[in-house]
Amino acid sequence: MQLTDIGFRRSGKHIYRPWCEGCGECKSVRVPLSGYKESKSQKRVLKRNNDLQVSFELPSVTDEIYALYERYICQRHSDGDMYPPSMAQFEDFLCDSPSSSNTRFICFRLDKKLLAVAVVDMLPAGISAIYTFFDPDYHARSLGRLAVLWQIRWGKSQKMSFVYLGYWIKECQKMSYKTEYQPLEVFDGVDWQTLAPL
Repeated sequence: MQLTDIGFRRSGKHIYRPWCEGCGECKSVRVPLSGYKESKSQKRVLKRNNDLQVSFELPSVTDEIYALYERYICQRHSDGDMYPPSMAQFEDFLCDSPSSSNTRFICFRLDKKLLAVAVVDMLPAGISAIYTFFDPDYHARSLGRLAVLWQIRWGKSQKMSFVYLGYWIKECQKMSYKTEYQPLEVFDGVDWQTLAPL
């Protein structure tokens, strides 16, 4: 938790913070839960998915979960460094951690069909969102947004303080969705500052 509070992130067993000489574009961001209010469009996403069943599960490489991950990477990120996916990559990235007892898979199912998994670390005062993958065929449900909104609602219900959303780069379109969750705080290297809505 102390490292998370100064902008560090976890990837597998590694705790890191990006550092590139002459560049400070990667910013750690978090949602302070006490002041969070859902927008109308966010309420619609939650309502659209109120037929899903949600469960907390221990991290594991089941056929069901890996098949979903594999489809997601192949269809959504075939141009990225996680392609092609592999069982070993999945295990190293999402199941192994310095404190695996704190890691959970939040699973979203429609009846018995797995639609999405949000991998999170449970911290004393909040949730650290590690990675989310979902069924690309259910685009209309906005499952990526749902995963964040569900964590925010659940964190508030547990009297937690923050949901940590990882790194954000202002000019990166793939990361722009993080600014939809307001208020949003950005770590500037010294302290957390509230980001003005873009």
